[in-house]
Amino acid sequence: MDLSTLNDKQLEAVKWTDGPLLVLAGAGSGKTRVLTTKLAYLVQNMNVNPYNILAITFTNKAAKEMKERAFKMLGSDAYGMQISTFHSFGLLIVRENYEKLGFDKNFTILDSDDSLTIIKKIIKDMNLDPKFYNPRAIRNKISSAKNELMDSNYYSRFANSEYEEIVLEVFRKYEQKVLKNNSMDFDDLLLLPIKLFKKYPDILEKYQDRFKYILVDEYQDTNEAQYILIKMLSQKYKNICVVGDLDQSIYGFRGANYRNILNFEKDYPNAKVVPLEENYRSTGNILNVANDIIKHNKQRKEKNLWTKNDDGPKIRYHRALDEKDEASYVMEEIKKLIISGESKSNIAVLYRTNAQSRNMEEALLKENIPYKVVGSFYFYNRKEIKDLISYLKLIYNSNDDVSLMRVINVPKRQIGPKTIENLASKALSKGVSLYEAIDSGKELEFKKLIERLKKESENISLTELTELILTESGMRMELENSKTIDAEIRLENLEEFKSITKNFEENNGVISLEEFLLEISLVSDMEEHKNNNDVVTLMTVHSAKGLEFDHVFIIGLEEGLFPHSNSLDNADEVEEERRLCYVAVTRAKKTLTLVNAKRRMLYGMASSNSPSRFIGEISDEYLDKDVKSDNFNKEDLIDKNIEYSVGDHVIHSIYGEGVVVAIGGTVLSIAFSHPYGIKKIMKGHKSIRKV
Repeated sequence: MDLSTLNDKQLEAVKWTDGPLLVLAGAGSGKTRVLTTKLAYLVQNMNVNPYNILAITFTNKAAKEMKERAFKMLGSDAYGMQISTFHSFGLLIVRENYEKLGFDKNFTILDSDDSLTIIKKIIKDMNLDPKFYNPRAIRNKISSAKNELMDSNYYSRFANSEYEEIVLEVFRKYEQKVLKNNSMDFDDLLLLPIKLFKKYPDILEKYQDRFKYILVDEYQDTNEAQYILIKMLSQKYKNICVVGDLDQSIYGFRGANYRNILNFEKDYPNAKVVPLEENYRSTGNILNVANDIIKHNKQRKEKNLWTKNDDGPKIRYHRALDEKDEASYVMEEIKKLIISGESKSNIAVLYRTNAQSRNMEEALLKENIPYKVVGSFYFYNRKEIKDLISYLKLIYNSNDDVSLMRVINVPKRQIGPKTIENLASKALSKGVSLYEAIDSGKELEFKKLIERLKKESENISLTELTELILTESGMRMELENSKTIDAEIRLENLEEFKSITKNFEENNGVISLEEFLLEISLVSDMEEHKNNNDVVTLMTVHSAKGLEFDHVFIIGLEEGLFPHSNSLDNADEVEEERRLCYVAVTRAKKTLTLVNAKRRMLYGMASSNSPSRFIGEISDEYLDKDVKSDNFNKEDLIDKNIEYSVGDHVIHSIYGEGVVVAIGGTVLSIAFSHPYGIKKIMKGHKSIRKV
């Protein structure tokens, strides 16, 4: 086979076939090419039987791409290999050993919705309040426990509160129910093979002898169960090749453990390590910026990206006045690129949180520049935003049947389809609106809620009305209790809606609910160009992993936003935020623009923000000095001379007023008002000041 297109390090990684191998594959360094070439090399050059090869990755898309590339190189031989995701591989093991695991042949796999349905039923049967014992939150706890190799018996060691005792009881009933139904969930597809191998060493050895060569992609994203499964399988022959990049480990919130890649050489003392540092994607200056940022992380393997590509232009840094100015600046720069002949599909705007997309969407809509929001819905088309607007419409016009139908059971009020059908029949027979037809039951409670909100709306601002709806309707409480990533995103979007109302009030003075609803209907109804492929891409950095664009804009680079405020009191989490920034920077091929704002309205609160520490970590020589308006140093964020005592009142740039409730070393525990609660913040951090 032709290996002449590989560079020296790629070639070294492909040819190493005897013993453990760690390939530290930097961004844009051709790791997929190395993996697929290695598969072909094992078969064609080392005469390895394809049946003895296992290649594992994380997504169906990545597995499909690897299979297609392998087929191009090997033809029908590629079919003999096991190329799959972790869960597909687990299913293979379970299918071949279902009897030993206590299942009948016709077992079924439960998806996450099926699991949730079972947990809801258990909670109902136990007469528990689902608002407090949230089914999704409990499902996520059970899933996390399983991915840490805990069954309910093991989990019992950690049940040290009344809430956890209830979770444990639900966990036990869930296990019994699933087993009784001859079923298993997605987490079991990892857990059951490990149980099987521990109980039956001869079966483990059979699979070790079958899969003598194991390749694992994105090793930095493995959780405990995936790590143990691979370690057990590779223990006999140790012909294991893992490919990954600690600097791109950004899924800690999903249970990924970056330490797995750090500990590879401890697990396999004779491991060979091959760094892939030559980048084929980006300009020299983009890589210099990426290297400058990531070298500040302590938990990493030393690696320095370089390229034979040109240095390219310096990286632009623009400090806008506020979030509107930020969006306007980016939109104007995008227009210049389009006018110069650039394809819109080569342009991306990246941000830390979904809520940041709104201002960019509005700026692009007003200029009729087509765009798409990846991994999310358009801001005004998001379910939670439509629900909130429906509440506002119903307060303004209680005869709006469409809005009433949308929110009469949001959040869940046990008002089912049959009740609504009866209500519709009554309204039709009386010739009145659905709202007017309500005179009893749970529906009447809902009607009383709307009447209260109507009365309050006469004396308060739009922002205050929005806050009241979120609280009084129960929408906020339902999402807070859910404790899922999706719920957090929805909450952020609802809080961001208050930025819209505040901006309208500030720009237009006191305006009526009628004017506001008319204005947002114009924005939300604009054409969204969904069917056009040549569009500007808007996405979070998490969604951007694995993608690349000629021109990248990263917005919102401010302390408390990127890095996110939730990470500021934890060194490990700040390092994950820095890795996230590194991923964002290395998506860019030709130009990179970093943008932030001096003031920002986010989640309905105005704040003055320091530039992100990540900006301060970049050498001036790589930044466009005409645009770098701040000589910023991350050390400037901390005033070490300020002393605090328990009971001190403070104001935070994002969370508002709070009280110091505890001090531990250099960290303050500060109690803020709802919805923020207690936050830990470094002493003397510039985001806080004494009152």
